[in-house]
Amino acid sequence: MIVDVELYGQIRKMHTHENISQREIARRLGISRNTVKKYCDGNHVPWERKPYERVATVVTEPVLHFIQDCLKQDETEGLKKQRHTARRIYHRLKKEKGYTGSESAIRNIVKEMRPKYKEAFMPLEFDPGEAAQVDWGEGTIYLKGIKNKVQLFCYRLCNSADIFVKGFYRQNQESFLEGHVDAFTHFNGVPEKIIFDNARVGVKEGFGLHAKPQAGYQALGAHYAFKTHFTNINSGNEKSLVENLVGWSRRNLMVPIPRVDSIDELNELLIAGCLEYRKHHIQGRSQTVGEQSKADCHALIPLPEYNFDTSRTVNSRVYDDSTFQFDRNRYSVPVKWVGRQISVKAFGNEIACYDNAEKVATHQRSYRQGEFLYQLEHYLPLLEQKPRSVYHAKPVRTSGATALLDWGKTFPNDAKDTVKLLQLSIDHGVDRLLAIRDKLPMGTQPTIELVRSELNPPTDPLPSSADRITVHPMDLSAYDRKYQVVCR
Repeated sequence: MIVDVELYGQIRKMHTHENISQREIARRLGISRNTVKKYCDGNHVPWERKPYERVATVVTEPVLHFIQDCLKQDETEGLKKQRHTARRIYHRLKKEKGYTGSESAIRNIVKEMRPKYKEAFMPLEFDPGEAAQVDWGEGTIYLKGIKNKVQLFCYRLCNSADIFVKGFYRQNQESFLEGHVDAFTHFNGVPEKIIFDNARVGVKEGFGLHAKPQAGYQALGAHYAFKTHFTNINSGNEKSLVENLVGWSRRNLMVPIPRVDSIDELNELLIAGCLEYRKHHIQGRSQTVGEQSKADCHALIPLPEYNFDTSRTVNSRVYDDSTFQFDRNRYSVPVKWVGRQISVKAFGNEIACYDNAEKVATHQRSYRQGEFLYQLEHYLPLLEQKPRSVYHAKPVRTSGATALLDWGKTFPNDAKDTVKLLQLSIDHGVDRLLAIRDKLPMGTQPTIELVRSELNPPTDPLPSSADRITVHPMDLSAYDRKYQVVCR
């Protein structure tokens, strides 16, 4: 029967204080003598139950050894997300060993065999300039009103815990290398070693002490003279500072969700947040992050004069439509480069095009496929030669200047004037031209000269005729005497 605390107290009181026999206690309380015998001396308590230790007869020694082998295999592989569950072991026992017992029996044994301890972590301390930790995080932004995922490159100095965060479209090697160079520039120096996990942007093969860095990361380390240090698998504690930074940056720098027109605008907000963090006091430290960062930065390795090229560079030919192809997308360049070879440098967020040392064009990098990315100014010389194509030109229709097309049709020279309007929009912006259109009186004939006069009004009013010239009286008598002028 179930003995509660109240009944247990009655048994103990009657036996200890009233010296009543076990038989009489059982009679008065209406319980068995065995129950009274068990609890009267206080050797047992009702709130503790003896664990059930019966092992199913079908759980033989070979079954136990099989379970142990499965768990040892998991420990050897070290893959947290690919290990045996109790159910998987049960199904393997049925299939491979002909096990006929219940799944619950296997669950109980696996539960007992798994390690019950929690791993202890050693608190770490670093000297100024000794190390930095790097990791990736993910955040959400509104880019031109559309919700997008961005990748956050997070970099943290280990001594001062000072931070650097930059947003990229993708976690690729160009972004990875660029993030490092920008972080070095931000702190004006390089730590002795950089601690990173085993992600493929940095590691070619292996992990931990046996990891081999990617060629680009190895070249970066050689140029900036830092050592690469890769953590063990599933060992986030080895770079816990930057792990905490990933979460902190999402909760603080990305809340509320940023609404920006470009990723450059996002990065301006992130850098401002990083600088603001220098006022922060970390628990257990007497100085602010910014105060400690001064000693950290003073101990960093100086930057080399040559700035490392983090881009992926390829050569490409410009097609007849004045575009070149990179990663299944087409980007425009000025029409005078049609048919020529150019160098394309792909950075994390940007595409830059060069003809020898001359920069030809820059674009925001697209990670979609099959896109055509035009810049209107690249096609204006061609539109001057072929003005009648202006109303159907794809670079115009995708430029955001389409609102000027209908207005251009009302000008005296139609298509030619429309091309001139588009040229003015490059220098002054579409919104300013539309503002001029909206303020013209009804019935006014718009002309390019009228628009230009509104864009460049006279800054200072002309002086009045009364104030224009000041005439001072002159004594001309000496002149008259010299030339014998007779005054009348």
